[in-house]
Amino acid sequence: MASAPSGMDLNDLPEARTEHKRGWSAQFVWIVPIVAALIGGWLVVKGILEKGPVITIAFKTAEGLEAKKTKVKYKSVEVGEVKRIALAKDRHGVVVTVELVKEAESYLVDDTQFWVVRPRVAGGQVSGLGTLFSGSYIGMDIGKSEIERTEFIGLDTQPVVTGDVPGRYFILHADTLGSLQVGSPVYFRQEMVGSVIAHELNKDGQGVTFRIFVDAPYDQYVNANTRFWNASGIDVTLDSTGVKVDTQSMASILIGGIAFETLAGSAAGPPAEENREFFLANTRVDAMKRQDTVALPFVMYFSRSIRGLSVGAPVEFRGITVGEVKGMNIEPNEAFNGFRFPVSVEVYPGRLMSMMRMGPGEMPMDEASRKARWDAMVARGLRGQLKTGNLLTGQLYVEMDFFPDAPPARMDWTSKPPVVPTVSGRLEELQTTIASIAKKIDRLPLSEISGDVRKSLATLNRTLESADKLVKRLDAEVAPSAKAALDDARKTLKAAERTMSSDSPLQHELQQTLRELNRTAQSLRLLSEYLERHPESLIRGKKEGGQ
Repeated sequence: MASAPSGMDLNDLPEARTEHKRGWSAQFVWIVPIVAALIGGWLVVKGILEKGPVITIAFKTAEGLEAKKTKVKYKSVEVGEVKRIALAKDRHGVVVTVELVKEAESYLVDDTQFWVVRPRVAGGQVSGLGTLFSGSYIGMDIGKSEIERTEFIGLDTQPVVTGDVPGRYFILHADTLGSLQVGSPVYFRQEMVGSVIAHELNKDGQGVTFRIFVDAPYDQYVNANTRFWNASGIDVTLDSTGVKVDTQSMASILIGGIAFETLAGSAAGPPAEENREFFLANTRVDAMKRQDTVALPFVMYFSRSIRGLSVGAPVEFRGITVGEVKGMNIEPNEAFNGFRFPVSVEVYPGRLMSMMRMGPGEMPMDEASRKARWDAMVARGLRGQLKTGNLLTGQLYVEMDFFPDAPPARMDWTSKPPVVPTVSGRLEELQTTIASIAKKIDRLPLSEISGDVRKSLATLNRTLESADKLVKRLDAEVAPSAKAALDDARKTLKAAERTMSSDSPLQHELQQTLRELNRTAQSLRLLSEYLERHPESLIRGKKEGGQ
């Protein structure tokens, strides 16, 4: 134990005392962290409550997208941001994770669409040019479905029409795509009223299906009697009526287009319901053709060439189209040891009602009555005939008419389809006549005729030579004598001219003779007058001094 320093008393040192702190001071120290924890918790809860929904969008590529920078916009208003971009599990695309604002939770329904907005040219329109400076962003179109969804498949291109544009969608079926594309315009009376939204090949590969959108209020003009046709390019028609050129606009020539029109004279019906299906014809002429529900198939056999006849060519009766050609073929003609050409046609009985009526009242439409009417018309001379519709192009069509002088024929109802008898066309008759004349000319003995002609020409040549010799002889022998005779005649005429001149002696003597004759005639006149007065002087003689 250490000893205390010298001179210091341990008892004089101060004594330490323990003092207890008050309770409120110890509690005050924990208030600050508790408050901080409460504020942090509140902020966390607030962040969780205000945090928007997180969705995933699958795209084929992440071109133009960047995590934590690319925005999601609806009507150019920012409603979200890309948080993460990752490859899809099958590596055939990318999966983009997007966080939207809280208010966008109601937008996430089954038919909501997303796409990447980039500069794009489609249907003659340019869009997305602003992204050249601001960068690409994800566009959004809110759907109308009530089914909620958080996983979406992004569109490859920006939709032509968004869901808030008034109008209606329609479905068109066509044989081919033609020059149509997404964004191609839709015309009504040459005014642009809609666009092509989408197109796809049918599952059976037998055609193409289009989805179009017609803006309001023009969608009210689409009804059950509306016809659609492909108005792409320039439609040039050269037929028996002349040259026709039809186009909708310069845009339709370059990028294609669709036009529609309602049949003239049809009753105005209610507007067609949305997504109604129509057929898309190739031309306006095809679209506006009368839609016949009943078509009777027939076959017509022609023996001459059918060059110029095409599928779709009209079958006419005195200028009225009553059917069309459906097919052509060739088969052996055993009867004439050659070939014949069967032409398959469809005739629309609804257009032949007036021609087939044989009496008053309603015409029965059963098969037996129909056969009887056709048999009666064929007996009266109904035949099929090929005619030229255009001399410039050589286009042919089938004409059905009555030919009273045609050889007797009957309908062949045993054939499937039935066979309608035909007659040769006027051109064929002309060709037959020319061929007959050519055969007659070919049978002529041209070699013998040419020999006789050569002999006749030789004889004629000798005759001409003899005539030439005679002319030369006459010129040598007769011409001098004739010249002398002419000289003598000229001298005689001159002498006669001198004799007949006014100062010639002959003329003087002739004048005196004429004067004497005049006096003699005057004396005879006086004598005749005296005898009329004194006829007795013929017996007694003239009295003395008598007058």
